[in-house]
Amino acid sequence: MSVQLDRIEKLKSLVSTHQNFPKPGVTFRNIFPILQDPSAFTDLINLIVEEIKSKPQLPDIIVGLDARGFLIAPIVALRLGIAFVPVRKAGKLPGNVEQVSYKLEYGEDTLEIETGSIKPDQNVVIVDDLIALGGTASAACRLVRKMSATILECISVIELVALNGRRKIDAPVFSVLQY
Repeated sequence: MSVQLDRIEKLKSLVSTHQNFPKPGVTFRNIFPILQDPSAFTDLINLIVEEIKSKPQLPDIIVGLDARGFLIAPIVALRLGIAFVPVRKAGKLPGNVEQVSYKLEYGEDTLEIETGSIKPDQNVVIVDDLIALGGTASAACRLVRKMSATILECISVIELVALNGRRKIDAPVFSVLQY
């Protein structure tokens, strides 16, 4: 087995599964056990950095999505020597913000980014913990494009493949682990 596959299997073995959380019928995949293992967390960051470096164009900015994307994206940005920019739920950022609202399974939500935190024509990679139905990543793409930036890729730790969320995301998608 290759070193990369060994690292992926190690990460997958640490993800805990919780049935009927946060509501009946949902299977929750928890990445926190990875973060509790320094060697595994390092492997996760390395796999994401290697994915980004494998592309012909490097990003200027890593955008992390509220909230678990904040646990990974700043470390990736630091390792690449580039800026980190947070995308938050409405009302959490100071100053002037750009907003995008999007539909959830039951209702609507809004994402915000600080005005001017991404300049026109900058290259961006969006990082989050999970792609399920694809709504949050899709909204983040719209928000980044609203700032006239280019999205190189959306990266997630986990992708729930059966939900086909990547079809909603108008950008290349990479996920470290698939379920």
